[in-house]
Order: sequence, then structure tokens, then C-alpha cells
Amino acid sequence: MESNTSLPTITNLTLQRRNKNRVNVFLDGEYAFSLQKITAAYLRIGQTLDEEKIAALHQGDGYERAKEAAVRLIEYRPRSTEEVRRRLRDKGYEPDVIEQAIDRLQELALLDDAAFARYWIEQRDSFKPRSARALSQELREKGLDRAVIEAALAETQFDEEDAALRAGQKKARTLTELSYEDFAKKLTGYLQRRGFHYGTVKEVVAQLWTANTAE
Repeated sequence: MESNTSLPTITNLTLQRRNKNRVNVFLDGEYAFSLQKITAAYLRIGQTLDEEKIAALHQGDGYERAKEAAVRLIEYRPRSTEEVRRRLRDKGYEPDVIEQAIDRLQELALLDDAAFARYWIEQRDSFKPRSARALSQELREKGLDRAVIEAALAETQFDEEDAALRAGQKKARTLTELSYEDFAKKLTGYLQRRGFHYGTVKEVVAQLWTANTAE
């Protein structure tokens, strides 16, 4: 007995005018959906598509779009894996698609939490010095494991006192007209807000006061 149903047939494939990376797929003479060009690469006019194949195409399209969105994020600045995961989730991608995209980017070494932690520490140390405690908190908020953070601090040879000294130098130059008591109070608060421990702060404040008064 012959079936009364037939599978949808691809009757046209066209590039979108505004986005040349997407292909419009027409089934039985009508627009059905669009796909990334790489996902649609093996489709041909006259080809029939069952429900399973269409679902697989949508899955592949979601993966390609998620991967491209993640790459754009990383191109803007390095990101942690969890940052990328959160951003893709916010954009509405399905969890399995997100993980598939992340796995691929990790394979390509475009996502590497250890490298990201080193980058973050080095950037902060160069432009906005702060304590190891503050750096750890920032990286924890970006989803990094404590062990990864500790390894990065060790690998970058992070020096707490040197970071505190450099963090305080610019601020100290704005306090040169103050008495030692006011100088120490303002600089201590400034450094402690950047996470430095009181013992380190006390030594740095004394060093900077001596340096400023010697000038």
C-alpha cells in the first residue's frame, strides 16, 4: 500500500541579501528556514528532508551560530569559559549547543582558563595593580577554579608588596601636601580597598612617605 505522505523536497537555496553567511531553504516551493552557509553546504535542490534530518540541521545551525558568537566575544577580549557560557545562555542558545561550541573552542585553544587567568593577572598588574586576594575574587566571579587561579598567580610570579607599592605610587603623589597622619589614613584606605592586607599596606605607606618627603 502506498503512503499518502511524501517527504518535503528542497526546491531552492538562496543566500540572504543582508547576510551572505546564511542560506534560505525552500521546501516544496515555500520558504522553510535559514541556515549558516557551512551547515547548508551539503544540501542540494531536489533533496528530500525527513523530520530527523531537519532537526539535525537546526541543531548544527545552532552550534555554528553559538560558535561564531563565542568567537566574536573572544576577539573583543579574552574570556573565561564560564563568561562565554553565560553570554551564550543569555543569547538564548540551548545548553547542549553551548557545550558543543565550548568544547570546540577549547580544542582550538581559543578558550583556555589557565591562559585567561595569567592574562587577567598580568593586565591588572600592569595597569591597575591590586592584591592577590582581589585578583582571586575577580577571577572566581568569572567562573575560574581556585586551583587554576593559584597556579596562575605562581606562574606569573605575583609579588604582593610590589603590586601594593605600584598601586600606591600615583595616589601618593596627590597627597604630598598632607601631614603624615592624613597621608597615611588616605593611602591606607586606598590600598585596603584594593584588597591589600594591613601589614603590607603599613610597610608601603611608610616607604612612599619616605620617598615623597625625600623629593
